[in-house]
Formats: sequence, C-alpha cells, structure tokens
Amino acid sequence: MTYILKPRFRHPKLPTNALGYTHRDYDGAVSTLCAGCGHDSISAAIIQACFELALPPHRIAKLSGIGCSSKTPTYFLGRSHGFNSVHSRMPSVLTGANLANRDLVYLGVSGDGDSASIGLGQFAHCIRRGVDMVYIVENNGVYGLTKGQFSATADKGSKARRGSVNTDSPIDLVALALQLGASYVARSFSGDKHQLVPLIKGAIQHKGAAFLDVISPCVAFNNNPESTKSFDYVRAHNEAVNQLDFMVEREAITADYAPGTVETVVQHDGSAIRLRKLAPEYDPTDRVSALTYLHQRHAAGEVVTGLLFVESDHGDLHHFLETVEAPLNGLGETELCPGPDILARYNAAHR
Repeated sequence: MTYILKPRFRHPKLPTNALGYTHRDYDGAVSTLCAGCGHDSISAAIIQACFELALPPHRIAKLSGIGCSSKTPTYFLGRSHGFNSVHSRMPSVLTGANLANRDLVYLGVSGDGDSASIGLGQFAHCIRRGVDMVYIVENNGVYGLTKGQFSATADKGSKARRGSVNTDSPIDLVALALQLGASYVARSFSGDKHQLVPLIKGAIQHKGAAFLDVISPCVAFNNNPESTKSFDYVRAHNEAVNQLDFMVEREAITADYAPGTVETVVQHDGSAIRLRKLAPEYDPTDRVSALTYLHQRHAAGEVVTGLLFVESDHGDLHHFLETVEAPLNGLGETELCPGPDILARYNAAHR
C-alpha cells in the first residue's frame, strides 16, 4: 500500500506547545480510510492529546494488530516508534516492549474484531497484568476489512448491510476491563472531541492499565441492498469489465452534549445510538458501582460515556514484578550476570 506523506512546509506562526512543537509535528501520513470514518476522528484526538501534553514524539511507542483500526497508527505520530503486529497479538508485543523499556509511553490501538474476538485472551491477560499502557479499542461493531460481518461487540438484534440480524449477545469490553482489574476505564464517542481528548490525556498520564472503548461508526457498510442507489444494485445491473469500489464521501458524525444528559446520535444508515455522558457527581473510584451503573444504563438502551473507573495507586506490571528502575534494554553484563557468589546466595535463600 502506498502512503501519501503530508507536505513538510508549514506556516511560521503556527501555535506551539511547551516543547516548541506544532500540531503538525504529531501528524502522520494521509489517511486511506473511508471519508467520514470515526477512526480518523480518534487519530485527531490522539494527536491533540499528545500536543497538549507536550510529549516528545520519540518517547511514544504505538502498536497495533490487524483491521481498519490497526491501520490508524500510520496516520498519527509519524515521528514515534511503531510496530504493527499480527492479528490480535498487539498486547503480547506491547507487554514485551514495555518490560524491555519502561521509559516510553505505550499506545496500543486495536479494534472490536482484533480485541473482542480472536484477541480476547490477549486482551484479558494484558489488562489483568496491569501493563502500563493506553489500550484504545476503536469499536464499530463490524469487520471492516472483510466486508462488514458482525463483530463480537455488535448489539443483539442489529441488522447488517445485507439484512441479516445478529442473534448473539454482545461482549462489553468496558465491563470486562472493570472485572479484569484495569485501573483506568473509560468509554467515549469518536465524534465527541471535547470528551475524548481529556480522556486520552488522563489515560496517558495514568500509571497502570488504562482502557478506552471508543464507539466509532463505520461509513462503508450501511447500504441497503434493495436500493437502486446501492453499490450492489449498480454492480448487478452494470456490464462492467471489472469490479471497483467507491465510497461515497460522508460527513463525520459529531456530538456535543452536557454531562449528565442523554444524546441520540443518528448514524449514516439511519440507525441511532443513545449516549449518556456521566454526571459530575458520579463517583469513578468504586469498581462495583461502576459495573452496576453500566448494566443499569445498558438495560435502558443507553451507552455510557466518560471516565467510569480510576484507581490511582493500583501499580503496574513493573511494580508487581519488582523490576529494576533502569530499562532492561539498558542493563549491562555486570547487572545481568552478577556472578556465581550472588547466584549461590540466592539459591540458598530458597532452600
């Protein structure tokens, strides 16, 4: 795949952060996702969060798996470290990298297919171990790269582009993250930049496993097959020499609503989701209450957004394993091989 690089030149009076970087210094390549895709809005929020926090791009490591969501690290933080792993294996790669070098800020980007289906076990163990990271799931309920099948997070009863109805109960990754011991848990909507950017900033600054589930509408798989304006109908009635794909440009869906209120957001296919933003008096320090509230609002047909749970002194994987302060990749032979005397004393202590 060819990636189009953005031009290097910029206006000399662009605003800068505390490090002297402009917003453009946190950009990546030009996105190849469908116009109006919610994933691009999440990338923009990550760029804004890192700019406002004045993070040096070279101190950030971004990792992903497979899927539309896992393509997005190409589109932000072009000057950061990056690794695109195989399907569902991003958590393992991130864990290893984090153990080797604790001095980096780790951003794990995944999708509902990558994390809630084939990667569910990887997701669970990464969260329960308390790896110091920001784990973002760009959740659209479909497999975008394989033409829109239901993912494990699709709501029961929802209808696919081709008319099939999902009969399976959905996996709620937020509820799982709470049960697995994540110390920072939040949900947001890709079009609500005012909420999403602060949540990402808080997750980056949090010590421990920070999980963000971001609802991100898919613009490509909302065509009614019976419509004469649908892609399938035109292909069936057109004597074409080959089969081409064209995505109609859509406006990005946005939402701006007050804390404690419910907003009904109509998506491109005419369906609607009801977003409830947490009220200011909500207590995010009670894990059990967070789970109860999540299930109560789900029963009412609402998707709760905001910081659902945070535990400031939970610790991370380095704390639990009692690793040394220095990054493991910076240790020399003396530290790694202390000699036979120390080894003998250590063995004797366990007899």
